[in-house]
Amino acid sequence: MRAGELAAARGRLKDFTAEVFAPLVRRDQRTKGALYLRGLLLDGRRKSMQPMAERLGVDHQQLQQFMTTSTWQVRDVRARLAWRAVAVVRPQVWVVDDTGFPKDGRSSAGVARQAQR
Repeated sequence: MRAGELAAARGRLKDFTAEVFAPLVRRDQRTKGALYLRGLLLDGRRKSMQPMAERLGVDHQQLQQFMTTSTWQVRDVRARLAWRAVAVVRPQVWVVDDTGFPKDGRSSAGVARQAQR
């Protein structure tokens, strides 16, 4: 999404972020959450903190601290996102794929030894 497109959707995005980040108690956390979401929506191949911050014109530490050290319940935000997604997508079936397994020692199946350089 280009900056102009993001600006055109500002009202809807503001309503969306207010709803999704409502469980966050602190206003600064809700503000940083909205900023992070805008960074994800903007055009750009890399969605890591520094490139997103450059596109947003902010210090990347704001985004980094929000995601790594700020105390907020991820579960509550995810639940609101899931509720919104279900309302839009209306899934017919849910698939639970539990094919992953933890690595256990040097002989785990499907795990190749890393080459030494």
